[in-house]
Amino acid sequence: HARATAENPHQQGLTAMISVFIDTFVIVNITVFAILSTGAFNTGLTGTALTQAAFTSVMGGFGDIFIAICLFFFAFSTIIGWYFFGEQNIKYLFGTKAIKYYQAAFAIVIVIGCVSPIDIVWNIADTFNGLMAIPNFVGLFVLSGVVAKLTKEHFSDPAAMLEDEMYT
Repeated sequence: HARATAENPHQQGLTAMISVFIDTFVIVNITVFAILSTGAFNTGLTGTALTQAAFTSVMGGFGDIFIAICLFFFAFSTIIGWYFFGEQNIKYLFGTKAIKYYQAAFAIVIVIGCVSPIDIVWNIADTFNGLMAIPNFVGLFVLSGVVAKLTKEHFSDPAAMLEDEMYT
């Protein structure tokens, strides 16, 4: 969202929050309700197999295919997103000459991830995602004054409030 073109930071923030809401609230709850309402949680399965069992019990053989397609798009878009995010950080921290090393390392890590046991891949991914909280907390702390100032300015502007109503 930092690279997006928006008329003001508030609008971009709303867009960012909506995407997180859709992902974590809507998609995750649909998955949970599917697992609970179909009784798939009693199968002893976990992870993707559990979700596939829930959707297959309602959609037949297409349930497996549907979840596999969704997982493919989720994984593919996540790889592209994290690649872009990492490239922007490498470019900022080390300059454009370092990008080719990042690309090589990224490609190697993808191959290693594809041939490694899934539990190890998830544990490593969870660890690194958790570690991302550290620079985010630092950024939130350092920029909290700027965010408070921009928020106060936004909510004191009647035209901005009218724009917000158009988004709802």
